[in-house]
This record gives sequence, structure tokens and C-alpha cells, in this order.
Amino acid sequence: MNSTNHPNKKSRPALARVTLALLAAGAIGGASLAAYSGAAQAQATLAQSSAPIGTVTTPDFAQINKLYGPAVVNITVKGTEKVDDSQDNPFQQFFGQFPGFPGMPQGGGSHMVPMEGVGSGFIVSANGLIITNAHVVKNAKSVVVKLTDRREYRAKVLGSDPQTDVAVIKIDATDLPTVKLGHVSSLQVGDWVLAIGSPYGLESTATAGIVSALGRSLPDDTSVPFIQTDVPVNPGNSGGPLFNAKGEVVGINSQIYTKTGGYQGLSFSIPIDVAMKVAQQIEAHGKVMHARLGVTAQEVDQDLANSFKLPSPSGALIASVVKGSAADHAGLKSGDVIRKIDGRDIISSGDLASVINMDQPGQRITMDIWRNGKPMTLTAALGKLDSGSTDTRGGSSASGHSLGLTLRPLTPAEANEVGSSGLLVMQASGAAANAGIQPDDVILAINGVPASSVAQVRKEIAHSKGTVALLIQRGGDKIFVPVQLK
Repeated sequence: MNSTNHPNKKSRPALARVTLALLAAGAIGGASLAAYSGAAQAQATLAQSSAPIGTVTTPDFAQINKLYGPAVVNITVKGTEKVDDSQDNPFQQFFGQFPGFPGMPQGGGSHMVPMEGVGSGFIVSANGLIITNAHVVKNAKSVVVKLTDRREYRAKVLGSDPQTDVAVIKIDATDLPTVKLGHVSSLQVGDWVLAIGSPYGLESTATAGIVSALGRSLPDDTSVPFIQTDVPVNPGNSGGPLFNAKGEVVGINSQIYTKTGGYQGLSFSIPIDVAMKVAQQIEAHGKVMHARLGVTAQEVDQDLANSFKLPSPSGALIASVVKGSAADHAGLKSGDVIRKIDGRDIISSGDLASVINMDQPGQRITMDIWRNGKPMTLTAALGKLDSGSTDTRGGSSASGHSLGLTLRPLTPAEANEVGSSGLLVMQASGAAANAGIQPDDVILAINGVPASSVAQVRKEIAHSKGTVALLIQRGGDKIFVPVQLK
């Protein structure tokens, strides 16, 4: 699953080249974003009928569309975007190799080209506050909002947050229709949901489906616990609302998985609870502050769970801790597995990112961790996530049938460069090679114990059964790799 160009921006990229298309939905309701935490909306509430299991019931989508469809808007943006010359010009790859060829830009390079895109949004306050996706208004020089009654307004972008893909825009209008907000906690897998938006610019299009999964972590969006649905959404749906059977907005349609550029059965929405936290900060401050723990983390598979004597393959395995960070001050170490934060289960590394990034800098958290085969509790005062910082990263692993490593201690100069003691991999074969370990990797620890000598590694292997977890450093990256023993 790879991220590519947003298909709602129809400048240069061809839809056929899109593999992860950002689309969208999203909404709020009430007189202001701050009112989300409690105030009931003035709109009528749809009654959800209950029926025994096995009885086929469907929500009144026509009534939901009638009541809240007028609060869903079409968004048109114009601006510029940077294009690589070699990609923009199909002849560049061939003629560019001949210096001085007339009319061909030299040295690759890039230039700015006009961009026009279409997206969706929804009105959350009667005085013109609208929620949409950050990628819908990215690089926009002008934003035009069109209502269902065909009125058009120029909109001002109050702020956007690329980390969660949420943006807030405002139009100069009053007495506007608004949506009603719900809570993701009320959703269950199998629930009916409805999306309204402007796929391919076709305004006020309604499509429906069910919730396929909750809390889905995606490789390129590790800080958002997405709602996965099978609702058909396409380029132009980005920023539009996802309604539950009661007519409440529970998500913002944001992404699809596709190899064609169009819908293929997998759609992802930003939970409205996440979006509202972000939107309230944007309304109040014009920007969003995310907390930072200061770690890189990876998934725990069965081999790693066996190596660390975990009762189950869950949690976020800490590969490295940033010196001077909140994690460092809290005493978190490489090899620890975070299993809960403030009582919330951490099943995957994506859960860790979702929880931390939604907290505030300075907030104190309690972490239930697993260290050396035993549970522990640590507390941390979170730091601030700087632009471009990354707190979690997935890992990959494989297994083999023997260790097969030739090691030597690092020289003082090498240890200084790495910033730690360790063992340099001279040769890798057998299970180690199959697990992905390569010559010039540095073994920093085995099963959480620092790799101080070859003899120490042999000792740890002698006391291990089934699988050992090696912490390696390759370049500037650190990752745990499980290696199966005979």
C-alpha cells in the first residue's frame, strides 16, 4: 500500500498511476467547534430501529440525505504544484542524456505548474465553518465553496494539519445548514454508513455500505486510527462526511486503496473524534500541536513475542529512544514493549502513534510496559512534535533455521560513530541472512541485553529457545529482527 498523488487534484498525474488515493469526507456541527463536546444540534434526530439478529433492517438513507445533504459542500481549489521535469516531459528521459539538446531542460530539475482540484466538505456551524481534508486545500491559492442551492462563496483556509489530514475553512455566510456529530465509540463492524460528496465533481452524490474494520493503521498515516468501510468513494469525495444510521457524522472520507485510481472496495475515514480535536485547535490557534514521546517503534509478531516472553504478539516494541526526549526522561529503553497508555490497550505500533499524537505537549501519561519478561509501569511528560519528526516506524522480519553470523567488536572510532558499543556483522548466512541481516549491520543487543562481546552473544543464544531478537543498526536506523534457532 503506497502513497501517490491525490486523485482529487487533476493537474498532471494520471489516475491510472494512483495506488493510494486520498479522498475524503468530514463534518462537525453546532454554533462553534468548541460546542462539539456537549451541545445537541437543533436538527431532528433519526430513530434507529432495533430488531432481532437475523432480521434485515436498513437505515432511512433518504431521510438522512434530506436532512443533512444540504450541509455537504463542493470545494474547488486552484493553485500551483511542483512537477519533476523528467516526469512532466515524456521525452526528457531519452533526450535529457544528450547535453545541449535544444528545448530540453538539463539536470532533471522541477518547475511549478497550475493545479486545479475538486473535493468535498461539510458545514459544522451556521456561521460558515467547514471541515475538509488538508490535502484538498494543499497549495491552494483560491478556494471556492458551492452549496447545494448553487450559491458560491470564496473560502478562507483557517488552518490545516497534514499529520491527520484535517483542515478548517470558513465562508462569509450565516444561517447555514449544519450536520450533527456522533462518536466513533458508537460504531461497530457491520454497521451501515452513508457517504455524501462530489466524486469526480458530481455534486451531492450519496453512496452507502458497512463498517469493515475500526482502528485501522495505514503505513503512510500511522497517527490516525482509520474507520475502514466498503462505501464507494472516489476522487472528489475527499473531505466529505461519513454518516452513521442515525444521521450523525462519524468520520471524514479521506483515503482509498486502489491500483486503478478509482474505488476497489477499501475506503478509509478519519474518526470524527480525532478530527474534532484537531479542528478545535485550528479554530482557537490557527495551528495544531501534537505530543511527542521520542521513540521509534515496530510491530510485535509471534517470533518477537516468543523472544521477549510476551503472553501475546501485541504492543509497540521500542527499537530506539531519542536522547533527551520524554521517553528518555521516563526511563524507557530499547527492547521495552508498550502495552497500555493511560489504560488504553496498545495492540500495534500504529496504536501508539494514534494515542500520543492526539495528546497535548506537557501532558503526563502512564505506560504499562514489558521489560525482561516482566510488567512495569512508567510515567512520562510528553514533549512537542516538531514538523517532520517521526515517532513510530514499522518493522519487517523473516525467519530461518540457524544463526550464521560472523561478528567482531566495533573499533573505538566505529563505536563513536554509532553512538554505542556493539558488534559488526562481517558475514551473514543461514537464519540471520534469511531474516534480513546483512554485512556491515551492527548488532546492538540480543533479547534486550547489550551485545558487548561475541562471548556474551553466544551465552544469550545458549539460554534462548526457538527465537532470539537482535537489535541491529543499519545506517541511521535501528530495528529488532527475530531470528529462529535450530
